[in-house]
Amino acid sequence: MTEQEIFEKVKEIIVAQTGESDAAVTPQANIKDDLNADSLDVFEVINELEDEFDIKIESEDGIQTVQDLVDFVQKQLAAKEG
Repeated sequence: MTEQEIFEKVKEIIVAQTGESDAAVTPQANIKDDLNADSLDVFEVINELEDEFDIKIESEDGIQTVQDLVDFVQKQLAAKEG
């Protein structure tokens, strides 16, 4: 799965959870500050990502932007593929 495909899926999940527009969800957007996601929104986004990609996100520490999420998912998928 390419980085762009992961970004599109992450964006889709964030838009569905936060109600933000597609245009607002950019790689540089801060999930809490720019996209107005509260702790519950972040929890729901992480749960959706875990289900969608069959990965485990233990902690959201260090994940602040949409790109951080994309990078994390990409690393998890690469580790699964071994």
